[in-house]
Amino acid sequence: MKTRIITKKFTLTDDVREWIEKKLKKFDKFFSEDTEATVALSSTKLGERIELTIYRNGSIFRSEVSDKDYKCALDTAMENIERQIRKNRTRLEKKIHVKKELFADVDIAEAEDEIAIAKVKRFEMQAMTVEEAILQMNLLQHSFYMFLNSESGRYNVVYKRDDNQYGVIEPIE
Repeated sequence: MKTRIITKKFTLTDDVREWIEKKLKKFDKFFSEDTEATVALSSTKLGERIELTIYRNGSIFRSEVSDKDYKCALDTAMENIERQIRKNRTRLEKKIHVKKELFADVDIAEAEDEIAIAKVKRFEMQAMTVEEAILQMNLLQHSFYMFLNSESGRYNVVYKRDDNQYGVIEPIE
C-alpha cells in the first residue's frame, strides 16, 4: 500500500512515519500494493486529529478521529475502516475483489445490512451558480444539494461541512 502522510501543526518524525506505515500494513490483507492511503495529522486545542483515507478501484474508505494522542486516534480510525470493510464485504468482494476468506472470522451480528431505498425524488435541474445552489440548499434546510452548474454545464453537489463552511463536489472531466 502506498502511504502519503500530510501534517498540519504537527511535527512528523521518522519514528512517527515508520509507526504509521507499520500500523497500515494491517490493511495489506484487504488491499493490493497499488492501493493509496492518505493520513492527515493535525494538532488541535483538544488533542490530535487523524483523517485516514484509502482509495482503491474507485472506492473510498474514510475515517476522521480526534483523540488526546495520535496513536489512539489512528487505532480508532483503522478500526472504523475495518468495520466498514467487514460490514460491506459482499459488495466489496464484487467491486474491489477482496478475498472471501478474509471474512471467515466475522460474526453474524456484524453481517452486512441490505441497502433499502426509502424514497426516490425526481425533479428538473435548473442551471444555477454555486451561490444560488447554496441559497437553495439553505432554504430547503438540507445538508447537501445537487444542481446543474451554469458556469461549467456539469452536475455538482454543494454541501455544508461540520465547521459550518460549504464544500462543492465537482466531477473530473
